[in-house]
Amino acid sequence: MIRSPRILPALLFAAAMVAGPLLVSSPVMAADEASGDAIAEKYAALLERDYVYPETGKRYANAIRAGIAAGRYKALTGEALGTAIDGDVHAVSPDGHLRLRVPETAASATPAPGAAAPAPRPKKVPVEQAGWIAPKIAFVRFNVFPQDEAVTAAAAKFMADHADAKAIIFDIRTHNGGGLDQMDVIFPWLFNKETRLVTMATRASVDAEGGSPIAGVASMRMAKGDAGMVAREHWATPNADKRLRDAKVYVLTSGASASAAEHFALAMKHTGRGVLVGAPTAGANHFGRGEELGGGYGAFIPVGRTYDPVTGKDWEGEGVLPDIAVAPADALARALTELGIAPAEAKTLSDAHMPSWPMERRKPRGAKASGG
Repeated sequence: MIRSPRILPALLFAAAMVAGPLLVSSPVMAADEASGDAIAEKYAALLERDYVYPETGKRYANAIRAGIAAGRYKALTGEALGTAIDGDVHAVSPDGHLRLRVPETAASATPAPGAAAPAPRPKKVPVEQAGWIAPKIAFVRFNVFPQDEAVTAAAAKFMADHADAKAIIFDIRTHNGGGLDQMDVIFPWLFNKETRLVTMATRASVDAEGGSPIAGVASMRMAKGDAGMVAREHWATPNADKRLRDAKVYVLTSGASASAAEHFALAMKHTGRGVLVGAPTAGANHFGRGEELGGGYGAFIPVGRTYDPVTGKDWEGEGVLPDIAVAPADALARALTELGIAPAEAKTLSDAHMPSWPMERRKPRGAKASGG
């Protein structure tokens, strides 16, 4: 799906929520090329050139350049630089994907003498606990939709293996983003006719240079869009197997459900094909691509947005709202009781399928705390 190594998966990970330091070795650069001011200016230029909303991109760039002029970044490096720039950017307009990514240097990774080495950051397993949770009720948790053929094959196999289900529960409470590949092997099982899911609009200047991360994807169709944008619609095309067309679908959501997870949730809600149970999602709407800034620093530049094709509304900031609002930890038990499982049994099954990763929305680094 992705043809350029500098373009990350179409919806990517919600950088403001899950991105850590860039685990890359920093290239040898002149000191002035890797200075805080140089990194900041490269970031400003990319935001001004490519950000999904041109006027907002210009405002971001102006704020960063004001920081450069004031000398706020010149002596900073690493996390301190990221925090300073992110704070100035989010003061202009919060964006759930904007976050300067910083390198993890050998010095920061080396513990002090006598101190224990820090535990390595655990890696999320893309698919967990896929199987029958109760008679005729299938369950699967997706933590991410990666650009990975093995995970896509696993998603396709789950649908085929559970094609006789009367209901499927998709748990995306700890799902932080990704691309379209797994969605495109799930949706053909669930719809009885060709169905428009969502619209994705890319800044026209980025699309023209071949920079759209969704160009050429088979499930995307060109559509009429706003001026300055190139719009494509995401469509579900039914497969030949009709067994799941009438199955009930529940989608479990939380404040940690971000980016591609929100795309999945909106597609289910907008079409009426699934019932969302839990809390509003993270509100990280914009899709885009990764850019290197030099010195091991990087950034995710949002170049487009995904929205409801009927209302034109996206979920940036607000999130996709659930149909049944409950605490995320209670979402599975509620879905099971909706399917006729006794409350005590539903609670036992929910406890046995509780995610191990956080289900809360994380505040972007550098975002200003609200008063009150």
